[in-house]
Amino acid sequence: MLNVFGRAFRTPELRNKILFTLAIVAVFRLGSHVPAPGINYTQVQACQKGAGQQSLLGLANLFSGGALLQLSIFALGIMPYITATIIVQLLTVVIPKFEQLKKEGQSGQTKMTQYTRYLTIGLAILQSSTLVTAVHNNPQSILGSGPSCANIMTDGAMPTLIIMVLTFTAGTGLIMWLGEQVTEKGVGQGMSILILVSVAARVPSEIWSIRNQGWGKFFVVVLMGLVILTIVVYVENSIRRLPVQYAKRMIGRRMYGGTSTYIPLKVNMANVIPIIFASSLLSLPVMVAQFTNPQGGTKAPSGWAEWIFNNLGKSDHPSYMIVYTLLNLFFTFFYVSITYQPDEVADGLKQSGSFIPGVRAGKATSKYINYVLTRITVGGAIYLAIIALIPLIALALVGTNQNFPFGGASIIILVGVGLDTVKQINSKLQQHHYEGFLR
Repeated sequence: MLNVFGRAFRTPELRNKILFTLAIVAVFRLGSHVPAPGINYTQVQACQKGAGQQSLLGLANLFSGGALLQLSIFALGIMPYITATIIVQLLTVVIPKFEQLKKEGQSGQTKMTQYTRYLTIGLAILQSSTLVTAVHNNPQSILGSGPSCANIMTDGAMPTLIIMVLTFTAGTGLIMWLGEQVTEKGVGQGMSILILVSVAARVPSEIWSIRNQGWGKFFVVVLMGLVILTIVVYVENSIRRLPVQYAKRMIGRRMYGGTSTYIPLKVNMANVIPIIFASSLLSLPVMVAQFTNPQGGTKAPSGWAEWIFNNLGKSDHPSYMIVYTLLNLFFTFFYVSITYQPDEVADGLKQSGSFIPGVRAGKATSKYINYVLTRITVGGAIYLAIIALIPLIALALVGTNQNFPFGGASIIILVGVGLDTVKQINSKLQQHHYEGFLR
């Protein structure tokens, strides 16, 4: 890998792309530390202890690189774009117009990207309004229960609140634009790079917080991290190859076709989406109970709210782990069934004059692909459930009050985006190598 980056910096075009990407990353990280207007940054820093223990809040803070709990101009991070992208993907199956746009190629993809941008801004306005309302009315529910967390705003007037909403929304729009610039002029997929940076920015502080609890615990966590990292790299690179044979055709006096290739089916086709869905869904009962029966209030919480606080409000509770695992398994199968259509693949093979050896074209091919896909998804779902449980088990056994840096969504994002970026750099290097050879 180091040899690849060394060769990349010796290639002028690639060096410029990498430096441009690093410059965009620097701007992104700088914006994550610029406080929003109307926020007392000193008091926010004093309220960081014990914050972000709820699953949704911790996940949103993870994708914002810690900017959410610092209430910076990039507080919403990339989360509205991720949510908008997932919604558009799901609507592709439900709305015929979206399905037609998907089949139109580049022009249809451009139109869907435009819809995703509009939806991202709409979600950013909604989420920023919710965040500003929570910060204004009850900041302790987000930042912590310390005495200095009661009032973190310098001005609670309505114009200031509107400016905060516009600032957070504009920050999301700027992040979306930065990601598109990286995709167009830099290296890798822009949004994925920014997500990678957001996740990686929190890893050193999380590891060092474990170090403060003792060297023995630190070495155990690092050793566990290396083992988990090795397993994740192996699984993320694992694919099931379905052989495909192209039929021979006689055109004039020459024979064409007869070549063989394969359809790659990844073991983890759902990527990190099931973990996001499961964490978000589990946080909803806690949020409802928190708003209707706030903890620490003068009124005792009702029976159902107390049960939610005690069972689903603590990520190291067995009930939370069981429900979390079941949701991960369910959403893995659900997302794969939505995004990968065996019927479309079978029709594409039939139209191109290719077939899977030993399987008849058409419906039989679709059933065979669905059979193989189901078996692979079982392994992928179990893998995702185990990876998602690692931080929760570490919280219960290791006893750290920080997010475990080697598990869940973070490790899959780090490995997946890192591998894809390195592969793209390597492919560009090979293109330059071939160009030099042809000259």
